[in-house]
Amino acid sequence: MPDHPIGVFDSGIGGLTVMAALRRRLPQESILYLGDTARLPYGSKSPDTVTRYTRRNVEFLVARGVKAIVVACNTASALALPSLASPLPTWGVIEPGARKAAAVSRGRVGVIATEATVRSDAYPTALRRQRSDLVILSQACPLFVPLVEEGWHDDPITAQVVERYLRPLLDAGIDTLVLGCTHYPLLAPVLAQVAGPGVTLVDSAEAVAEVVADGLAQAGLAAASTSPARHHLCVTDAGESFQHLADRILREPGLPLEWVEVV
Repeated sequence: MPDHPIGVFDSGIGGLTVMAALRRRLPQESILYLGDTARLPYGSKSPDTVTRYTRRNVEFLVARGVKAIVVACNTASALALPSLASPLPTWGVIEPGARKAAAVSRGRVGVIATEATVRSDAYPTALRRQRSDLVILSQACPLFVPLVEEGWHDDPITAQVVERYLRPLLDAGIDTLVLGCTHYPLLAPVLAQVAGPGVTLVDSAEAVAEVVADGLAQAGLAAASTSPARHHLCVTDAGESFQHLADRILREPGLPLEWVEVV
């Protein structure tokens, strides 16, 4: 079983930032990625719907023979993971991100996320578990995911949208900004430009990779250091545009891409 892949899923392209971090930290591990592109965005959907989609995604990955699962979607981590009965070791992205933000913040943390993640209060709850003294402000940014999925990372319109969303947080004096959706690191250059040098951006991907590495080792599921890693991408829709963005994020053009149905 240690030679089986790690299963990673997200609603779309954003979780590839987590996959990229896993590949850097665990180069010997194979990864099977599922982008549920037919049903994105998750962030505007009800908790029941997100939970249903998450369970189906887990069932798909388990059926494909993964040894562990990373829920690389903040909305699914917030709404579905607490009640998810996964038969395999499973990690989300919120707790590692909250720990990292609490460690670097000088006291005022901004959280940007989807509407559903903001409503769940998952990040503020996780942050306060780490540090009760933190002042936490949250901002839903529903336009970020479609901008990323369109590939508009450097478009002037994106910069205007970022300014509009971040302004209340910046005016409130935040010193740390949690990117509470795996799509958002793809907007990191414009986020950093708007936020300025006094604000530290926190992307949970690297922190998640560390948690997964420790978890696999403790469970005896780590692949041998000599194992050849094999990666496979699956999507439920829009394969061509996904492939283009995946090549850019993973910097390995031509990874196998499969259209699948998750029901």
